[in-house]
Amino acid sequence: MRRLFWSALALACGIVQASSAPPIPQDDSGSAPMRFEWRREGPADVCGAHCRTWISATGYITADTPREFEAFAKDPKTRGAVLVLDSDGGSVLGTLALGRTIRGLDMITTIGRTRAVPVTGGEQRATLAPNGNCESMCAFLLLAGSRRYVPPQAQVLVHQIWLGKKRKQALESSYSAEELNIVQRDIGRLAQYTIEMGGSGDLLETALRIPPWEPLYRLSADELSRMRLTTVDGLFDRDAPGPAPATTTSLATVGQPSAPRD
Repeated sequence: MRRLFWSALALACGIVQASSAPPIPQDDSGSAPMRFEWRREGPADVCGAHCRTWISATGYITADTPREFEAFAKDPKTRGAVLVLDSDGGSVLGTLALGRTIRGLDMITTIGRTRAVPVTGGEQRATLAPNGNCESMCAFLLLAGSRRYVPPQAQVLVHQIWLGKKRKQALESSYSAEELNIVQRDIGRLAQYTIEMGGSGDLLETALRIPPWEPLYRLSADELSRMRLTTVDGLFDRDAPGPAPATTTSLATVGQPSAPRD
């Protein structure tokens, strides 16, 4: 852990010297703040008694997201539930706090897109597609699951964390000594968190190599496995009590059947 910690700090400082800008948290995403919603698979006549439930987590992570999730997670059904991510990242410190809460609840993390199914009456249903995106700090949130599954159709994209207000003009901006201090502090925290979650230092090192003025880097299937962002392969399919519905994908088999929510 110490070697990863100091390697991360050295790499961060090297990046600062090379680009004259510190990689510190970004918060200026174009999406809405992250929302958490319980979802149940449907239509009911397709999945029958084996309709799945999951928690949809969509949007960017703010400093308030951990507190909002803690309020949401008062529902006892949250423990061990499937958390489906579709996010473009956000706050570093918000991600670390949220990730530790997710791990404490022994949740399963995956990536996907939830789409509501039109209903004429009764309970709202949804479908779950595997082609979601998990960008920037979302990759570290994915790491928080006690089990993690990345569908082949999903994208995990990484880059350097950066000061949100300066990200769009990273090369033109100037940075203070206090901001450089924030760099070392937050990179160190991120390194410690990565080890704590059972991840690989390769994840942090790879992310820190991609400056914000370059396209985000998509992790390959081999990198996802090597960085321990995906820890199971087909496990949920084998655990399913029956064949997957014809209108859904294998991702919809994540989790366990449960009774309809009130």
